[in-house]
Amino acid sequence: MYIFFCRAYQFVFRIMAYLLPWRRPEIINTNEIPGLLKRLGVSSVLLVTDKGIAGMGLHNNLVNILKSNALNCVIYDKTVPNPTIENIERALALYRENNCGAIIAFGGGSPMDCAKGVGARVARPNKPIRKMRGQLKVLLKMPPFIAVPTTSGTGSETTLAAVVVDEKTHEKYAINDPALIPHYAVLDWTLTKGLPKAITAATGMDALTHAVEAYIGGSNTAQTRKDALSAAKLIFENLFNAYTDGNNQTARENTQKAAYLAGAAFTRAYVGNVHAAAHQLGGFYSTPHGKANAVILPYVLDAYGASVYDRLAEMADAAGAAKAGSNKEKAEAFIAAIRHMNKVMGIPEKITELKRSDIPELTRRALKEANPLYPVPVIFDTAKMEAIYYSILEG
Repeated sequence: MYIFFCRAYQFVFRIMAYLLPWRRPEIINTNEIPGLLKRLGVSSVLLVTDKGIAGMGLHNNLVNILKSNALNCVIYDKTVPNPTIENIERALALYRENNCGAIIAFGGGSPMDCAKGVGARVARPNKPIRKMRGQLKVLLKMPPFIAVPTTSGTGSETTLAAVVVDEKTHEKYAINDPALIPHYAVLDWTLTKGLPKAITAATGMDALTHAVEAYIGGSNTAQTRKDALSAAKLIFENLFNAYTDGNNQTARENTQKAAYLAGAAFTRAYVGNVHAAAHQLGGFYSTPHGKANAVILPYVLDAYGASVYDRLAEMADAAGAAKAGSNKEKAEAFIAAIRHMNKVMGIPEKITELKRSDIPELTRRALKEANPLYPVPVIFDTAKMEAIYYSILEG
C-alpha cells in the first residue's frame, strides 16, 4: 500500500510539473553583468561566496568590473560548506541594509544554496526558511539572480533546489521551487583552474550522479534524457583529464558544460536515493556532498538491480563505458566504470566518519526525504536504506 501511495504521489506531481514555470538559465559572460544589471535598474548587488574563494580572490575581477561601472557590490563571504539558516539570515541582513536589487552567487554549491535561500527570503519576507522546506513553498518571483560556478559538479547554476542545514536540529533538507532557478549563469573555465584535485574529482562525480539519477528516474522528458546522456558522455571523456591537468582548457570547459546539463536534467527529473542518503551525511558529519554521492552511487545502483539495466545500458553506450553485450552486462560495466573512476581519483569506498549508532536516524531522515517525492526505480524501505549505510560503513 505504501509503495502504491508513493507512485500515485509521483504520478500526480509529474503531471503537475508540466504546469510549472520552468526556465533554463541564460548563459552570459562576466563582462555582460554590469550592463545587464543597469538594464534591470539595479544599482546595488549582493555577492554571496565563501572564505576560501574570498581568500584566493577569485571574485576580485568581477567585483572590480562592477565597481568600475558604478555598481555597489556588497560581499557576504561567511558561507560554510553545508550552508546554514544562520548563513542565509546574515546574508539577507546585508541585502536589506544595502538596498540591493539583485543577487550574485559566486562559488560552488554552498554559496549557490545560501544565495538561493536569500532570494527565497526576499520573495517571501514573512516566511522563515524552515517553513519553505519541501516543494513549492516559494512560488513568488525572486530578485534577478546570477550564478557564477567555480566548480564543475553541483549544477546549482541551473537548479530549483537550495539545500540547507538547520543548525538547531542538524537536519539537512532541500527547498525545491522553480522560482529558485537562476536567471543567468556564467560558465568561465578559468575559475576552475585552481581547484584541488580532490574537489575536481568529487564535484565531477556529483555531476555524474545528477545525470544518472535523473536518467533512471520516472519523471524524465525528452530534453532531460538528452541532457543527462550528454552530461554522462562529457564526464567520462573529460573528468579524469581535468583531474590530472587542471589547466586543460578543453577538459575544464567540458566538465563545466556537463555540470550545467546534468543540473538542467535533474532539476526537472529529480534525483533519488543516492541524494537522499548523501544529504544526511552532510547534515550529520559535514561530509562534502560530491564525495558522499560518489561513494554511495555504485552501491545504490547495485541495489536497484534489474530495474535499471536498460537505462544504465543506454548510459553506458552514450558514455563509451561498455563493450557489446546484454543490457545487464552493459549496466554492470557502467557501475564498474564508476567504481574505477572513483578509485583512480582517490575517492574512497567507505565514509570514515559514519557511525554505526547513527544509521537508524540517518535512515529515517533519508527515507523522509526520498519518499514519496523522488521517482526512483525502486522505493527503498528501512531495511534497504539501512543496507546502503552499512555498505559504506568502514570496518
